[in-house]
Order: sequence, then C-alpha cells, then structure tokens
Amino acid sequence: METPTRAGQPADARLSVQIIGGLVVRRGETVLTARDLGGPKSRQILEILLLHLGTPVSKNRLIELLWGDVAPKGAVPTLESYVSVLRRSLQPGMGKSGVLKTTTGGYWLDRTLVDLDLCRFEELVRRAEQAGPAVAYPLLRQALDLAGAPLLGDELLSDWAEGERTFHAGRVCAARLLAAEAAAGLGRPEEAAAWAQLVLAGEPLNESAWAALVLALEQAGRPVEGLQAYDRCRRAMAAELGCAPGPRLQQAQGRMLRATAGGEDEFGQVLAALLALHSHTAGNPAGSAGITEAGNIVQRYLHRALAAV
Repeated sequence: METPTRAGQPADARLSVQIIGGLVVRRGETVLTARDLGGPKSRQILEILLLHLGTPVSKNRLIELLWGDVAPKGAVPTLESYVSVLRRSLQPGMGKSGVLKTTTGGYWLDRTLVDLDLCRFEELVRRAEQAGPAVAYPLLRQALDLAGAPLLGDELLSDWAEGERTFHAGRVCAARLLAAEAAAGLGRPEEAAAWAQLVLAGEPLNESAWAALVLALEQAGRPVEGLQAYDRCRRAMAAELGCAPGPRLQQAQGRMLRATAGGEDEFGQVLAALLALHSHTAGNPAGSAGITEAGNIVQRYLHRALAAV
C-alpha cells in the first residue's frame, strides 16, 4: 500500500529532478530515461516547465519554443499528445492529479512535488548573498558542487536552452566570485585565488575577479605572482576595453611593489631602486647620493642582463 505524502499524494508522486548537466528524473526508486519520457519533444516540454517551476506556461508559448516559425499543422493536438505521454510517465495511474497540472490554455508543474537541483542551487546562493563569510562560504561550496556542468547539457541545439544556459553560467560565475571573497574574508587566500581563477577562465575581463585574485595573492604573501596577475589584467583591459584597472587594483599593485622592493634578493633591490627613481622624477625630493646609488643598481642589473643575452 502506498504511503501518502503530506499533501495527500502517494509517496512516488514526488519527483527528484536534475537539469544541471544531463536531464535525470527520479520517481521514487524509478529512474526515467528520455525514452520513458516520450522522446525529445516530451523531454523538452518537461525541461521548459521545470525552468518555470510552479508557473503556468501557455500552449502557444510551448509551441513557439519547441518549433519556432516552423510549427506543424495541428501543433496544438500534437503538443497535447506529447503532454499525455509525459503525464503517463511522470504520474502513472494518477491522471491529471499528479505533478503535471493543466490550466486554462497551458500546463504547469506543482512546485511542492518537485525537488529540482536548479532550485536548490538558487536557494543556497540567495542565502549566501544575505550572510557573512563564515555562513556564506559553506553555502556557496554546496551550491557550486551542484553546478559542475552546464545547465540542460542534453539540449545543445535549442535556442531557448542556450539562453537559459547562458543566464545560469552567469549565476555560477557570480557565485564563484562570492566564494572567492568569502574565502578571503575567512583568511583562506589560496582558496580565494582558485575561485577567482575559475571566474576569469570564463570572464577574462571581469575586473572584480581580477581584484579578488590579486588581493588573494597579496594576502597569501605572494606579491610577485600578484604583480604578474595585475599586469595580465592591465594588458587585457587595455587591449579589449581601452582602460586601466581601477583604484582598488592600483592600490594593491602599489602595496605589492613596496613589499617586493623590501626583499633582500637582487630583484627586490632593483625594484626598490626603480621606485626611488620614479619618486624622484615625480618631484619628490631625495638625496643625490641615494638617487645615484639607485641608478647604479639599475645600471648594473641591466648590464648583467644584456651580457647574459
């Protein structure tokens, strides 16, 4: 005998659905394949309704998304036949009383009967956005664990799927940036740098991600790598946008230059000399002996470098 759910539905009326990556539908212990769902069009109807979970989608809108400008004659009865097949798969023996509902001129999925991975991702990110780093970071890691693949990975040729996938990819990048900032706030600069690099792999002109990376490298005590990252950012922004990094990044660059110049190695000494020469040419007074020595340091370094070449 079936165990009723809280809403009076049988236990296997609930669906557990994954649409991040390939579509996977579980009804109780049963895993439904694309064939079980009635083929590509029925599967796409389900995916569209999942993306609008709890909200009715009209038959006209479904027809537009499924066929575009080449809808067949009799598109409405064809759509209805696909929905009938889908309904038998999702809620066998329940008729129209299961998860897939009919409304005037359209269809919708009962949100209370669907556990959807996309909804869990969005809820975790929403909670993280409202919390401090200590609470936000584990929430973001849970969300990003769910988002390891493109949304609707089975629907590579559908325009409507591509639009949804692009939007979701933007949300994933935003969550990774939040994770980078939260990790830095918790004193985990290596993790912060890793999250920022993931963002930059998809959005190489994201200045906030560059800032997160540079600041994380600074926090980790890796100023030379931070300066290299700043230079990559500067070059990318100059080439693609015709502008320079903002004040936050420029300030970080200045701090890392001074930190590197404080080193005892040759590179640190040369950098300190260059900073002294720059300060002098900018009009800041400095002793002639100090400027002469700075010039000598740079000259000796260049002489050795040219000789090595």
